[in-house]
Amino acid sequence: QVQLVESGGGLVQPGGSLRLSCAASGFTFSVYSMRWYRQAPGKERELVASAGPFGGYTNYADSVKGRFIISRDPAKKTVYLQMNALKPEDTAVYYCSAFRTDTYWGQGTQVTVSS
Repeated sequence: QVQLVESGGGLVQPGGSLRLSCAASGFTFSVYSMRWYRQAPGKERELVASAGPFGGYTNYADSVKGRFIISRDPAKKTVYLQMNALKPEDTAVYYCSAFRTDTYWGQGTQVTVSS
């Protein structure tokens, strides 16, 4: 049974940091691209960051480039999103996704950036 379980969301002040985690099970983690998406109220889901199979590449949306870092730990089958210099516009539900020929989704974790 495929599972992606996100954690690490919460409330943070502007300029603060959070690290999201996504623990994967039920599929061959190393051969999948791992992605973080987010969806703010009233907006479409957007791709924030992606990490290729075997850590081959990383890509970021322009809106988070230089502030967010995606990484993956194959031993723990976990992908992380380190989020720094957070802004109110980063407020959203963040979803972990695994992509190859099919796509798996986590349940999402809320991130709220507010003073």
